[in-house]
Parts: sequence; structure tokens; C-alpha cells
Amino acid sequence: MKNILIALLTFLAALAKADDQRGVIDALIDGLHQDAHEANFQTYFDRYSIDAIFLGTDKTERWTIEEFKAYAKPAFADGHGWTYTVVERNWEGSGKTRWFDEILFNEKLGHCRGTGVVELVEGDWKIAHYALTMLVPNEIAADVGSQTQKADKL
Repeated sequence: MKNILIALLTFLAALAKADDQRGVIDALIDGLHQDAHEANFQTYFDRYSIDAIFLGTDKTERWTIEEFKAYAKPAFADGHGWTYTVVERNWEGSGKTRWFDEILFNEKLGHCRGTGVVELVEGDWKIAHYALTMLVPNEIAADVGSQTQKADKL
């Protein structure tokens, strides 16, 4: 009985620790979106690892973190950044690497999906990879696909 109780307490402690990490990581990603909204350039990019990759909605938008900084600097310089509101977020993984997907809403693009990987780096969670995609309803996907093919030929 004593061994069962110890095992149960160990399991509950592990769950509590995992929940603590999830809260910390949620705060990291929520802060990312808040910093983007407020155009806080330094704190926004401090949330990424030094070798992070960002994928934007355009097929040409695969950036190292330094390339992404160059892209974002003018948008942040005018104090506007960009605004994505979190609708829902799901987490997977354990240990020092976790991954997530989230549905976001943006006034211009509508519903989007963000996916990412976070890693524990020297005691701090950092975003190692983030990808932003537009969510296209199946009913109009063929039309959107046709338009992207036309745009590719321009």
C-alpha cells in the first residue's frame, strides 16, 4: 500500500510540474502575440531562440530569426506590428521540447493557424520554430488554389 501511495504522489507531482510548464509556455506564446500587437520589437524577438525559423503565409516567407527581424523592423517601427487573437491552443510533447498548434483570428486574414516548437534553453523556454498559415474553407479551397497558381505565373 505504501508503494502505491508513493507512486501516486510521484505521478501527481509530475502532473503538477507539467501543468506549471504549460502555464509558463502559454505565457511565452501569449506574450509573443501581445508584443506583436504592441510592436515591442525587442521583447518579441527575445522570445525566439537564436537559431529560430519563422514561416509566414507567403511561400517566400521562410526566415531565419535575423531575416525575420529585418522584415518586421519597419512594421514595428511605426508602432503597429500585427494583431492575432488566440481562439484556441493545443499542446503536445514533454521534457525540454514541446510543440503546439493554435487557431488565431486576424482582421485582414480571418482565421489562421499558428504551429510551433518551443525548447527549454538554459532554463528559459524559447520559440525554435513558428509557422503561420491561413485557414481556407474547403468550399473555396479550389478557387484559392487556382488564384495562387495564377499569381505564381506573374
